[in-house]
Amino acid sequence: MDSVGFETHATSQACANVAHQTETHRWDTELVPTESGRSQRPDTACPVEVALSAVSGRWTTLVLRELMHGPSSFTELADRLPEISPKVLTDRLRSLRDGGLVRQQRLAGFPTRTRYALTSAGEALRPLLIELYRTGERLHRLR
Repeated sequence: MDSVGFETHATSQACANVAHQTETHRWDTELVPTESGRSQRPDTACPVEVALSAVSGRWTTLVLRELMHGPSSFTELADRLPEISPKVLTDRLRSLRDGGLVRQQRLAGFPTRTRYALTSAGEALRPLLIELYRTGERLHRLR
């Protein structure tokens, strides 16, 4: 053992400061199929973290669910989600837009109207939302 606490290989003895560490962690390749998810702590580049970040925040999944039906105006979304405050709906739409999940389109005319639609990245969340729903149902039954 060297002073760092790692076993050194005989061929590395020429440079006493170098220690080689063999990775012994076994990754479940179904849960972590690629290197980008093999972190030892939360990492914004981890695909799981990216997906969770996309749907995080109160009301976000419901706004996404409503937009899965097609483009909607602010008023239409507010009508379909009557419990959401205008401020929270504005914040969620802005966050989804800034995250590249929702496209905001200003329509011509007076008064100016705005429509919101999912981008292809937003549409890619559909299987995740479906699986989250199924998993939530299973968890309810198991409790």
